[in-house]
Amino acid sequence: MAKDSSFDIVSEILMQEVDNALNQARQEAATRYDLKAADCVIEFDKEKQLTLTAGNDFALKSLADIILSKLVRRGIDVMALHLGKPEPAAGGHVRQTGEFIQGISTDIGRDINKLIKQTKLKIAVQIQGDQVRVTGKSKDDLQEAMRLVKEKDFGIPLQFTNYR
Repeated sequence: MAKDSSFDIVSEILMQEVDNALNQARQEAATRYDLKAADCVIEFDKEKQLTLTAGNDFALKSLADIILSKLVRRGIDVMALHLGKPEPAAGGHVRQTGEFIQGISTDIGRDINKLIKQTKLKIAVQIQGDQVRVTGKSKDDLQEAMRLVKEKDFGIPLQFTNYR
Protein backbone atom coordinates (compact mmCIF):
# COMPACT_ATOMS: atom_id res chain seq x y z
CA MET A 1 0.00 0.00 0.00
CA ALA A 2 1.37 3.39 -1.00
CA LYS A 3 1.94 5.99 1.68
CA ASP A 4 0.02 9.24 1.35
CA SER A 5 1.97 12.31 0.33
CA SER A 6 1.06 15.81 1.42
CA PHE A 7 1.99 19.47 1.40
CA ASP A 8 0.84 22.60 3.20
CA ILE A 9 -0.28 25.85 1.61
CA VAL A 10 0.69 28.79 3.84
CA SER A 11 0.97 32.56 3.64
CA GLU A 12 3.95 33.69 5.69
CA ILE A 13 6.30 36.64 5.67
CA LEU A 14 9.48 37.14 7.64
CA MET A 15 8.80 40.08 9.95
CA GLN A 16 12.53 40.68 10.45
CA GLU A 17 12.91 41.23 6.70
CA VAL A 18 9.92 43.60 6.76
CA ASP A 19 11.54 45.56 9.59
CA ASN A 20 14.83 45.71 7.67
CA ALA A 21 13.05 46.93 4.52
CA LEU A 22 11.22 49.65 6.49
CA ASN A 23 14.47 50.78 8.08
CA GLN A 24 16.06 51.05 4.63
CA ALA A 25 13.02 53.00 3.40
CA ARG A 26 13.30 55.41 6.36
CA GLN A 27 16.96 55.99 5.57
CA GLU A 28 16.27 56.62 1.87
CA ALA A 29 13.36 58.97 2.65
CA ALA A 30 15.59 60.96 5.00
CA THR A 31 18.29 61.41 2.37
CA ARG A 32 16.19 62.04 -0.74
CA TYR A 33 16.16 65.70 -1.74
CA ASP A 34 12.51 65.78 -2.82
CA LEU A 35 11.32 64.25 0.47
CA LYS A 36 13.47 66.18 2.98
CA ALA A 37 11.00 69.05 3.38
CA ALA A 38 7.89 66.82 3.29
CA ASP A 39 8.15 65.54 6.90
CA CYS A 40 7.87 61.88 5.89
CA VAL A 41 7.31 59.43 8.74
CA ILE A 42 7.09 55.63 8.62
CA GLU A 43 5.60 54.00 11.72
CA PHE A 44 5.37 50.25 12.22
CA ASP A 45 4.05 48.48 15.28
CA LYS A 46 4.21 44.84 16.26
CA GLU A 47 0.58 44.21 15.29
CA LYS A 48 1.74 44.42 11.65
CA GLN A 49 0.17 47.89 11.28
CA LEU A 50 1.97 50.39 9.03
CA THR A 51 1.30 54.14 9.04
CA LEU A 52 2.80 56.51 6.47
CA THR A 53 2.60 60.28 7.00
CA ALA A 54 3.84 62.95 4.58
CA GLY A 55 3.39 66.65 3.87
CA ASN A 56 1.60 66.17 0.54
CA ASP A 57 0.13 63.55 -1.78
CA PHE A 58 3.20 63.36 -4.02
CA ALA A 59 5.51 62.71 -1.07
CA LEU A 60 3.15 60.06 0.30
CA LYS A 61 3.05 58.25 -3.06
CA SER A 62 6.84 58.44 -3.30
CA LEU A 63 7.16 57.07 0.23
CA ALA A 64 4.86 54.13 -0.59
CA ASP A 65 6.88 53.42 -3.77
CA ILE A 66 10.11 53.41 -1.76
CA ILE A 67 8.64 50.94 0.72
CA LEU A 68 7.36 48.63 -2.01
CA SER A 69 10.72 48.62 -3.78
CA LYS A 70 12.56 47.84 -0.53
CA LEU A 71 10.15 45.00 0.24
CA VAL A 72 10.75 43.47 -3.19
CA ARG A 73 14.53 43.71 -2.74
CA ARG A 74 14.24 41.91 0.61
CA GLY A 75 12.20 39.08 -0.94
CA ILE A 76 8.81 40.04 0.50
CA ASP A 77 5.84 39.69 -1.84
CA VAL A 78 4.08 43.07 -2.13
CA MET A 79 0.67 41.35 -2.03
CA ALA A 80 1.32 40.82 1.69
CA LEU A 81 0.98 44.60 2.23
CA HIS A 82 -2.55 45.98 1.96
CA LEU A 83 -2.47 49.79 1.90
CA GLY A 84 -5.61 51.81 2.56
CA LYS A 85 -6.65 55.05 0.93
CA PRO A 86 -4.79 58.29 1.72
CA GLU A 87 -6.64 60.50 4.18
CA PRO A 88 -6.04 64.00 5.55
CA ALA A 89 -4.14 64.27 8.82
CA ALA A 90 -3.40 67.05 11.30
CA GLY A 91 -1.32 70.01 10.20
CA GLY A 92 -2.11 69.70 6.50
CA HIS A 93 -0.36 66.35 6.22
CA VAL A 94 -1.61 63.21 4.48
CA ARG A 95 -1.74 59.78 6.14
CA GLN A 96 -2.06 56.28 4.76
CA THR A 97 -2.39 53.13 6.81
CA GLY A 98 -1.77 49.55 5.83
CA GLU A 99 -1.22 46.14 7.30
CA PHE A 100 0.80 43.06 6.55
CA ILE A 101 -1.38 40.02 5.97
CA GLN A 102 -0.09 36.73 7.28
CA GLY A 103 -1.90 33.40 7.33
CA ILE A 104 -4.74 32.10 5.20
CA SER A 105 -8.23 33.20 6.28
CA THR A 106 -11.01 30.63 6.36
CA ASP A 107 -12.68 32.27 3.34
CA ILE A 108 -9.55 31.93 1.22
CA GLY A 109 -9.07 28.42 2.58
CA ARG A 110 -12.56 27.53 1.40
CA ASP A 111 -11.83 29.03 -2.03
CA ILE A 112 -8.66 26.92 -2.31
CA ASN A 113 -10.61 23.84 -1.20
CA LYS A 114 -13.35 24.53 -3.75
CA LEU A 115 -10.80 25.05 -6.56
CA ILE A 116 -9.04 21.76 -5.84
CA LYS A 117 -12.30 19.81 -5.39
CA GLN A 118 -13.55 21.00 -8.81
CA THR A 119 -10.67 19.18 -10.51
CA LYS A 120 -11.94 15.73 -9.44
CA LEU A 121 -8.39 14.74 -8.43
CA LYS A 122 -8.13 12.03 -5.79
CA ILE A 123 -6.79 14.29 -3.05
CA ALA A 124 -8.09 15.52 0.30
CA VAL A 125 -7.99 19.14 1.44
CA GLN A 126 -8.13 20.21 5.10
CA ILE A 127 -8.17 23.71 6.52
CA GLN A 128 -5.93 23.74 9.61
CA GLY A 129 -6.04 27.14 11.28
CA ASP A 130 -4.17 29.56 9.03
CA GLN A 131 -2.89 26.94 6.59
CA VAL A 132 -4.34 24.38 4.20
CA ARG A 133 -3.09 20.77 4.03
CA VAL A 134 -3.46 18.81 0.80
CA THR A 135 -3.06 15.01 0.97
CA GLY A 136 -3.15 12.33 -1.72
CA LYS A 137 -1.62 9.06 -2.85
CA SER A 138 -0.31 10.32 -6.19
CA LYS A 139 2.44 12.95 -6.22
CA ASP A 140 1.37 13.87 -9.74
CA ASP A 141 -2.09 14.83 -8.43
CA LEU A 142 -0.46 16.93 -5.70
CA GLN A 143 1.73 18.71 -8.24
CA GLU A 144 -1.33 19.36 -10.38
CA ALA A 145 -3.08 20.88 -7.35
CA MET A 146 -0.02 23.09 -6.72
CA ARG A 147 -0.08 24.28 -10.32
CA LEU A 148 -3.78 25.16 -10.08
CA VAL A 149 -3.33 27.12 -6.85
CA LYS A 150 -0.33 28.99 -8.29
CA GLU A 151 -2.29 30.01 -11.39
CA LYS A 152 -5.23 31.52 -9.46
CA ASP A 153 -4.80 34.86 -7.69
CA PHE A 154 -6.18 34.76 -4.15
CA GLY A 155 -4.96 38.27 -3.23
CA ILE A 156 -2.31 37.02 -0.79
CA PRO A 157 1.12 35.48 -1.34
CA LEU A 158 1.03 31.70 -1.04
CA GLN A 159 3.91 29.31 -0.35
CA PHE A 160 4.03 25.52 -0.41
CA THR A 161 5.78 23.82 2.50
CA ASN A 162 6.25 20.35 4.02
CA TYR A 163 6.08 18.53 0.70
CA ARG A 164 6.44 14.83 1.60
